[in-house]
Amino acid sequence: MPLPLLALAVASFGIGTTEFVIMGLLPNVAADLGVSIPSAGMLVSGYALGVVVGAPILAILTSRMPRKTALLALMAVFIIGNALCAIAPDYATLMAARVVTAFCHGTFFGIGSVVAAGLVPPSQRARAIALMFAGLTLANVLGVPLGTALGQAAGWRSTFWGVVGISVIALLAILFWVPAVKHDRSGSLLQEFRVVRRPQVLLAMSISVLASASLFSVFTYITPLLQEVTGVSPHGVTMVLLLFGVGLTIGNFVGGRLADWKLMPAIIGIFSVLVPVVAALSFTSQFFIPAVVTIVLWGVVAFALVAPLQVRVVDEAHGAPNLAAILNQGAFNLGNAGGAWIGGVAIAQGMSYTAIPWIGATLALLALGATVLSSTLERREDVALSVADRC
Repeated sequence: MPLPLLALAVASFGIGTTEFVIMGLLPNVAADLGVSIPSAGMLVSGYALGVVVGAPILAILTSRMPRKTALLALMAVFIIGNALCAIAPDYATLMAARVVTAFCHGTFFGIGSVVAAGLVPPSQRARAIALMFAGLTLANVLGVPLGTALGQAAGWRSTFWGVVGISVIALLAILFWVPAVKHDRSGSLLQEFRVVRRPQVLLAMSISVLASASLFSVFTYITPLLQEVTGVSPHGVTMVLLLFGVGLTIGNFVGGRLADWKLMPAIIGIFSVLVPVVAALSFTSQFFIPAVVTIVLWGVVAFALVAPLQVRVVDEAHGAPNLAAILNQGAFNLGNAGGAWIGGVAIAQGMSYTAIPWIGATLALLALGATVLSSTLERREDVALSVADRC
């Protein structure tokens, strides 16, 4: 891995650990702060909404910054936010600190993906983005299980201090390894916002929302599902999360290669597999080995979508790659928040944990429909352009 991509991957490792580790610590946080598990689950939604709100704000604030300077500033905000999480005395303060931390998330991944894609030939863009997102998947392989184990052994606050240390290393790696690449900033921000209003760009972002909502409607509550339905111990949950992270890592690289091969057929194919896999968890969650196999396969398929969907948005947003990439990260996290909220409401209304995967499957099916629609419209546009050229 080239050093600039390694630096971005280290940063995404820290960001991914903060985003996902809270799910493994939900019972600990809920007990310590005196709130219910669904209320603690809203910390996932709060973080995701922070990304959604912060993405357009920081897109504006960083629009004229050199990309490397913007990445360093965003990591500094991330470090401060995690330190605030570690010292939060109550639920409200922790929620506010999570939102502060989340503000840099979408913009960092948006700018970082553009930087990563610019470091390689055009035919390898999706794989370069997948390499950057490898830190995010490794966060689930190493960061989340180790952070969960650390939080269970030394208190959940210690996990956030650990992320602070990782983030400092990431900031130094970006400082020394990421090149200061010049980019065209001659266009106005208003023109860039006009670009991202194109129907295909908005449709691509909608697919990102639905894909993330499908994942987080189930994954947010994976710890109580495993403990109460499958009968897994807290230590066993850590091992299952580790295996899930392995699945995410495999899926990330597979998705990058498929996207560099044929983008839209790859996205349609992945969604077609995702729907039955998520639905199967409703049945397999009652048995340990089938549950683990389903969860690992689910991780492979779900995260195979990340790099392709990011490339799709950037491809459709000609003239505004930075802004489109940033806003698509906001779209992913809008789905995170919506999925966690939908799952929490369903549980609060009495739905069993075994029924929650049906929500994820339904959302994935809607995403598949939107992808087929986008591909159909694209083919019609290509035919119309071809006819116009002949005339």
